[in-house]
Amino acid sequence: MNAVTGNSTVRVPKAGEMVASQLRRQIVLGELREGDQLPSESVLMEEFGVSRPTLREAFRILEAEGAITVRRGVRGGARVQVPDAGVAARHVGLVLQHRGTLLSDVYDIRAVLEPAAARMAARRRTSADLARLQDVLDRERESIDDPGASFAADAEFHRLIVELSGSETLQVLTAMVTDIIREGDRAYADSHDWQHEQELAKIAIRAHTRLVELIRKRNGEEAEEHWRKHLAESAKIVLGDRTTATVVELLS
Repeated sequence: MNAVTGNSTVRVPKAGEMVASQLRRQIVLGELREGDQLPSESVLMEEFGVSRPTLREAFRILEAEGAITVRRGVRGGARVQVPDAGVAARHVGLVLQHRGTLLSDVYDIRAVLEPAAARMAARRRTSADLARLQDVLDRERESIDDPGASFAADAEFHRLIVELSGSETLQVLTAMVTDIIREGDRAYADSHDWQHEQELAKIAIRAHTRLVELIRKRNGEEAEEHWRKHLAESAKIVLGDRTTATVVELLS
């Protein structure tokens, strides 16, 4: 439904969207918590003054957002679940595919977000943070002969750098492109032998070791610059001559 005001057209939310908005607000404010069972449909219909189809439309909206899970049947119902970055990542992946976004564009964005995280991590790091970084670094070294474990440890190092930035926003934004990055890295690894991948893993470990040293020294600016150069070099290797490769080609 649209309402015309002056020369502008204002879209009026549907009843289902308004109910979803109210329930979403309760979840965000903590009035409804993870695992809570929502009241029965009849109770919610009376509370919001809406029909069953309208309530179920609200449920579909929230379920698509990952805010609730709905179990059908006699013993069914809606249960609250806290949305995570994976939900946003899936939506972003679809949008990027639809737009025909270049894979190189995604790698470029990582080279903006992660170096900023490295700078922030260096400035706020604690002894516990350094211990966590060292633990992942040790696992990277120990798994150098195990392709699966090596890939997982490398991914964990990147994720931890962003987490240690202390920025929730940066974590969510980075998570939006992480799945695509990992698929790009995996596609590259699958097209090369393990000996080649081992050499790249050794280069990555040296770069990771240097970054940990800079974070230990709280040298944020140098950490940021070092990590930007490393990511740029990594992207150059992974992308190779696939300068026109798109996200849809990777994920389809």
